[in-house]
Amino acid sequence: MKPVSTLSRRVRDRLPMRAIRNLSDRLLRADELSLAEQTPFQVIAEEDIVKLRYYPPAAGQQPDKQPVVIVPPLAVNMLIYDLFPERSLVAYLRDQGHPLYLIDWGRPGRGQAHFRFSTYLTRFMPALLAKVRSHSGQQVLSLHGWSLGAVLSYCYTALGDPHIDKLVLLGPPCDYHAGTGGAQNRLLARQVRRIEKFTGRQVHNSRRELWHVPGWANALGFKLMSPGGTIRGYQELLQNLNDRDYVAAHATNAAFLDDMVAYPGGFVQDIVRFLITDNVLAQGRLPIRGCDAKLESISANVLIVVGDKDPIITPVASKRLVELMPKANCQLIEVPGGHMSIVSGSAAPTAIWPVVAQFLSL
Repeated sequence: MKPVSTLSRRVRDRLPMRAIRNLSDRLLRADELSLAEQTPFQVIAEEDIVKLRYYPPAAGQQPDKQPVVIVPPLAVNMLIYDLFPERSLVAYLRDQGHPLYLIDWGRPGRGQAHFRFSTYLTRFMPALLAKVRSHSGQQVLSLHGWSLGAVLSYCYTALGDPHIDKLVLLGPPCDYHAGTGGAQNRLLARQVRRIEKFTGRQVHNSRRELWHVPGWANALGFKLMSPGGTIRGYQELLQNLNDRDYVAAHATNAAFLDDMVAYPGGFVQDIVRFLITDNVLAQGRLPIRGCDAKLESISANVLIVVGDKDPIITPVASKRLVELMPKANCQLIEVPGGHMSIVSGSAAPTAIWPVVAQFLSL
């Protein structure tokens, strides 16, 4: 038998066998520990790499309300909407009596470098919402968008779909030059303009493939938004290795945070040009070249939810939306939490979801 290393002996001496087993499972079999995505769904349509999910009602339920379509942001996996059995947004909305659908944007590679904002807004969303209407038998829909999914939701509505009745917008970006993050974006915008002036070439003149942002980079960027929180999470894991439920919860959160999805190159070009440099959303315009549609045309009922501790989309960056949609019936609420927690944080089921459910039921 090989001698036990000094480090292994120290770990064995300090940790009971239960903690060692839990640590081993967390490191080697994290997928088996994860509690995410337990709500049954069916894929009822596909368009390129994009899929449309339908969440059938639970046994004994009969949906009797307006269909709701969840519009996620790009770069995230879908686990965020079904993270824990007791913290599943899809299960909650389904149980409120809504025919429930979710657009899964898929996992773009370099072969999807040509995907732009216009690809999602004028190709994928019209096609998939037509499938929702056919499947549900209802024409009038509600959209539920988070982060850039909120941008896709309100921009699609501004393009002129008259049958979007309600918009739920969680942490919606709008004014990229406002707030603390706005200073960085203004600096970046100045640098982009200087480069364009010096080279005579704009962002969209470069190869789209060069702008592809891989999933690992998005995961790293998300964690660097709160490095202290990431470190504390692993420290607390080590302190709670005896607790199997705690280890499973850590693995579940990591299944989302460690598995971000890539941004297509063309989409990133649009972000840099239209959102950060030109800040078109704050001017009521859409991030599509040559598009005349304006946010002022939106006449839906709108609920905007912002997190008071959101470091990614600060409340001031979202609040501009209210004045840009004068025809809409807007409500804005500010809740405790950050960018992820306003969707599926531990307080969301009691502090946010009931408000959303009440709004969708009006």
